[in-house]
Amino acid sequence: MKKIWFVSLLLTITTTCLYGQDEGNKIYKTYCAGCHGAQLEGNSASSLTISELKYGRTRGSMIRNITYGIPDTEMSAFGEVLDDEEVEAVVDYIIASQNASAEDRPIPARLQTSHYTLRIEKLVDQDIETPWGITFIDSDHALFTERKGTIRRLVKGNLDPRPIQGVPPTQELRTGGYMDITVDPEYEENGWIYLAFSFTPEDINDTNARAMTKVVRGRIDNHQWTDEQTLFEVPDSLLVRKGNRWGSRFLFDREGYLYFSIGDMARGEASQDVGQAPGKVYRIHPDGSIPEDNPYAGNPGALDAIFTIGNRNVQGIDQHPETGEIWATEHGPMGGDELNILKKGTNYGWPAITYGVGYDGSEVSDRTHREGMEQPVIQWTPSIAVSAAKFSSSPLFSKWQNNLLVGALKFEELRRLVIDKDQVTEQEMILKNYGRVRDIEMSPDGALYVLLNSPDVILRITPEQ
Repeated sequence: MKKIWFVSLLLTITTTCLYGQDEGNKIYKTYCAGCHGAQLEGNSASSLTISELKYGRTRGSMIRNITYGIPDTEMSAFGEVLDDEEVEAVVDYIIASQNASAEDRPIPARLQTSHYTLRIEKLVDQDIETPWGITFIDSDHALFTERKGTIRRLVKGNLDPRPIQGVPPTQELRTGGYMDITVDPEYEENGWIYLAFSFTPEDINDTNARAMTKVVRGRIDNHQWTDEQTLFEVPDSLLVRKGNRWGSRFLFDREGYLYFSIGDMARGEASQDVGQAPGKVYRIHPDGSIPEDNPYAGNPGALDAIFTIGNRNVQGIDQHPETGEIWATEHGPMGGDELNILKKGTNYGWPAITYGVGYDGSEVSDRTHREGMEQPVIQWTPSIAVSAAKFSSSPLFSKWQNNLLVGALKFEELRRLVIDKDQVTEQEMILKNYGRVRDIEMSPDGALYVLLNSPDVILRITPEQ
């Protein structure tokens, strides 16, 4: 058997396929044990008892890797000899055999980096579910979303047990649900809170319902969501069924514009169509009105709010503290994650150009360059599943000034990127293998907050003095 590049989840999952654990054990011994060892300890191929994350350790990643193989590696496509149920059985057997949990790799209280010894506080590690985005009202109060459709509060680092009531319903379908949240730059005066979420006008329990990202703002009064206003919503004709890769991140820039992203919704070609919503970055005024200099404002058939096109799935966006440039991280397919500088009216190429291939190894495009399409500052292959991005401007981290902190989901990383003009000159690993890094934010007191999924944890990070 060729090398299989996958590893375990951090929890035991009960087999749900038609075959049981005994069948999974038999399949593993037949196809896997010769290379990976009878006890997953490794042989000619890597051990499966440790968190090697090169190609993902989630159940979905493992199923995909076994079924389709890994391009440019020795991992063959076993979907040619195993049916879907057999693949699921061996994956569930491997996961169960890991017998791992979050306690098996505890998050350390201190970590050494090239500049700092970091103090890591685990603020919340229970009673939350897939935290997605976090924003600060002040040093003592923060709001964060849970993908299932809730807004929660942190008060002086402690979880408020009462979710905010009266929030809009959402459909937590695939990667959809509640996504990013942010507060107005003039929050003390106006109290506005901005929310992006998966919206359907149909039954939210219908997995075939038509849906699209919606952006609203509202206020919170004594745990109650009030005064909701819709800022961005497409007409019913532009809703899609069974969308995936939703996005969506927020940024308020210095001039007060609100940027947000929508992923390609598994409809790559729509990213090149200015009359469709997927695969774009948008720019609006805080009240939802359209800036007059938006590149497609007033164009017949185009969505006026579009700022850039050809963006597969922007998961992080921030403004450089000195240059004012807008930088964004973007998921590629299998390979080709990108870091881009967003420029008004620019086409970033997806899917006409890409450094990646399809999840089944198929060719997405035979081109990495085309005239009129922007190249990334850097690209990551294999994909790290790059996520949130935040420039460091905190006085607590003076040696990281203007460095870009980026997270990764599949690779479970927090990286520090040194930026020189429009180049990345250095990358340092800050966190690795403690969970999927979903969001990164700096609090008003300068501390670094990191939201993790699998396990669901909120971390506060500061340098030791």
